[in-house]
Amino acid sequence: QVQLVESGGGLVQAGGSLRLSCVASGGTFSGYTTAWFRQAPGKEQEFVALISRGGVTTIYADSVKGRFTISRDNTENTAYLQMNSLVPEDTAVYYCVACYGTCWRSRRDYNIWGQGTQVTVSS
Repeated sequence: QVQLVESGGGLVQAGGSLRLSCVASGGTFSGYTTAWFRQAPGKEQEFVALISRGGVTTIYADSVKGRFTISRDNTENTAYLQMNSLVPEDTAVYYCVACYGTCWRSRRDYNIWGQGTQVTVSS
């Protein structure tokens, strides 16, 4: 199965943008639904966005809809999360996750997790 490594987190002012990357290795990336979850301090992990294996279907949490865009490049074994109009409430550790086949919003569906990347949005 694939292994995932995230990058691109950092500190940004409110209203700014960041682009997270998730590089997969060790498997056939195109066979995996890929998603992003996040966890803020003291809170549970929450679903952010997912993209289907071929990239045709994307689903977003209401809190990020219209601001975040998930995409993937299967030729580069990489998934992305473009985050615009960031607000302090977006501050969290962001995790790239994957499951083989079709998965949806539940974190229990995903058995492959990256190490996470910190995103901090200052007001």
